[in-house]
Parts: sequence; C-alpha cells; structure tokens
Amino acid sequence: MSRFDLVIFDCDGVLIDSERLAIRTESNYLLNWAGHSLKRKSSNSSSGARQPICKMVIEEKLGRAIDWHHEFERREREVYERELVPVEGVIAALEEITLPSCVASSSSHEMLRFKLGLTGLAERFSGRLFSADDVAHAKPDPAVFLFAARRWGCVLIGAR
Repeated sequence: MSRFDLVIFDCDGVLIDSERLAIRTESNYLLNWAGHSLKRKSSNSSSGARQPICKMVIEEKLGRAIDWHHEFERREREVYERELVPVEGVIAALEEITLPSCVASSSSHEMLRFKLGLTGLAERFSGRLFSADDVAHAKPDPAVFLFAARRWGCVLIGAR
C-alpha cells in the first residue's frame, strides 16, 4: 500500500522544458521589439506566474499597455513549435510511476494542451489537466494543486 494517493505534476520546467524558452522569448521581445532591457532576475521572477501577472510586470517596466497575445504569446508559441521538448529524463520517470497522476499548472487549459501536445505528453495526461483557469488564485497560491487533489478525492490534511 502506498503512502500517496496521487502524483500532481506542475508542467513548465517539470514536464516540459519551457521556462528557458519563455524567459528568452520575453527578454528578446522586450529588448528587440519594445526597446527595453529586462534583467534576467526580473525575467525569472515572472516565470511560473500567471499571464496577467507577467503582463502587469512588463507593462510597468515599459510604461505602456501591451496586447499580450499579439506582442508576446504568438512569439512564444512560435518558439515552442520549433524548440519545445520534454524535460530530460521525464518520460522514463513517468513510465516508472504507478500511482495515479495529473498536471496542475498556472498555464491556461489551451496552453497546457498546446504545450503537452507538442511534446507528446498530451495523451498521457488526457482528462487529467488542471489549470489556474479552474481556480480563483494562481500560483504561488496552492489553489490549483488543492483543486486537483480534491477532484481526485484525495484527503488533504491541514489544507485550507
């Protein structure tokens, strides 16, 4: 008998090697298209954050509003289509896990399906994707992970 009922994976940087691509794309966008340099530390601070938070940080740095979809997400998708791969060793690790598993991420459901589809992981987690779209608060709030656990019927001791 296992001590655990469920394995909940984050997506970006855990299952797929997207963090470095997103940071590079965001930095290049700001430097080349918007004429503003974003230090690596600042860029890293937005990784894993939900899109509206990233947008707010970038708009604050630029001093103007941006159309996220047209100015960043489109470029990010193009980079993902060319370069996105699973994290090294993750497929072998997933083959060894016998417990039920799911994905809980700050990405939207649309982006989760897109990114996991590009890396060949979509079918492995079909019907078991949970997104910040499903909850009121994005990471670092644990709401999406707690939501996923509850949907699987896991008992959460000490969780809010």
